[in-house]
Amino acid sequence: MRRRALIIVNAAAGRSGSSRRRLGRVVAALERRGCAVVLRRVAPASGDAERLAREAEADFDIIVAAGGDGTLNAVVNGMEAAPRPIALLPFGTANVLAREIGLPRDPERLADLIAAAPARPIWPGRVGDRLFLTMASSGFDAETVAAVNSRLKRHTGRLAFAWAILVCLWRYRACELCVRVDGVDHRAAAVIAAKGRLYAGPYVIAPRADLAEPILDLVLFQRSGRLAVLRYLGALLLGRLPRRRDIVLLRSREAFASAAKAVPVQADGEIVACLPVRIAIAEQPLRLVRP
Repeated sequence: MRRRALIIVNAAAGRSGSSRRRLGRVVAALERRGCAVVLRRVAPASGDAERLAREAEADFDIIVAAGGDGTLNAVVNGMEAAPRPIALLPFGTANVLAREIGLPRDPERLADLIAAAPARPIWPGRVGDRLFLTMASSGFDAETVAAVNSRLKRHTGRLAFAWAILVCLWRYRACELCVRVDGVDHRAAAVIAAKGRLYAGPYVIAPRADLAEPILDLVLFQRSGRLAVLRYLGALLLGRLPRRRDIVLLRSREAFASAAKAVPVQADGEIVACLPVRIAIAEQPLRLVRP
């Protein structure tokens, strides 16, 4: 069966010469496989990716997000009312979901997946009224996302996050969170609700997490302070974070997070709310094309 694919391209992610060439090779490979391809480019943080996914014509068999985790998040939220198979072309900064599912970088293999591979169910999370695919968080992680300079991110990629970490360390103010899980209140300096094993690229944060399972893996950071943040970052880089004694790992279908002030909440690398919020498994799965 000939697939008709809508590819929504984040113009910033696809700006580099190498990204443009790889996108062109994927499109050419899809057309050789008999796919009808429509490209639509969107400006970053414009809301256009979500709108295009929401307004996509019914005869598109699959919608492909060409960008990073934030682009895919926008596409998924746009098509929530009329779900159909989705796929990802990873052109982002961290590409957490692409790493999580083992997505190949080779254009021919990517085209094989988009053209013919079956879409398999995955269970997204929900924070407030927004779906997420990789993680949602509040605390230092979300403060860092809020501090990222979008222009610097477009030009320097990961360095923008490194700079934001330094800024947040300099401005650090402790704020205790209350995370209610299965009727029990847990105190934490930060919380990450993970749908996948990986964080910020290749680093393991939730070893048991599985996209195909309708469960949240909650990572609670119990210590606050600049030194604690630096220790957590070091443990993350060394692959030891989940084994630390001041990390609590819980599994549940929902959690309620609150604080004494309006602390930001991020989902898939975008600020989406402030505490208090309910973080939960979505009501229905999505269909994702994956190896």
